[in-house]
Amino acid sequence: MIFLKLFITFFEIGLVSFGGGLGMVALIREKVLMNNWLTEEQFMNIIAVSESTPGPIAVNVATFVGSTQAGILGSFMATFGVILPSFIIILIIAALLKNFMKYKGVAAFLMGIRPAVVALVFGTAITMGLSTLFKMKVIGDEPAADIRAVIIFTVLVIIHLVYKKLKKVAPSPIIMIMVSAVLGIIAYSS
Repeated sequence: MIFLKLFITFFEIGLVSFGGGLGMVALIREKVLMNNWLTEEQFMNIIAVSESTPGPIAVNVATFVGSTQAGILGSFMATFGVILPSFIIILIIAALLKNFMKYKGVAAFLMGIRPAVVALVFGTAITMGLSTLFKMKVIGDEPAADIRAVIIFTVLVIIHLVYKKLKKVAPSPIIMIMVSAVLGIIAYSS
């Protein structure tokens, strides 16, 4: 039964999520926490790992969640569920609508979805930021700053701003993740 639940849950996520992996994070978070498959902290950890490993974030998270709930077959079912809708949609578009962007309705639909994707990504970033930096799980929680996390965040923002000022481009996400990992090891290993 867990295999079917993993497949259906991640199929739903893949079916209704627009904007790529980051656009899916809010919905994945909601479903994973609702089903008690991960805690908030575990979810944030897997997002960090998924961002720093090869492959789409949604696939990495689905694989991890499936593995924690039902082993290798669970990983397969969750991963297959999250990628199947995109695969089907792309096949239909390729087969039937070779020039689908020329239709005003399709272009309008996609333009209408953009603000929703931005809002989902922004909302998830705020939620994860408050949880990571201030231990706030829900609105109304008393903030309790994690000083080490706040310092790491501040250092990363400064690095980003200085690098962008000097080089006129943002620093590589890979470099930022590696710097963050080193700072985390230094700050949290004691």
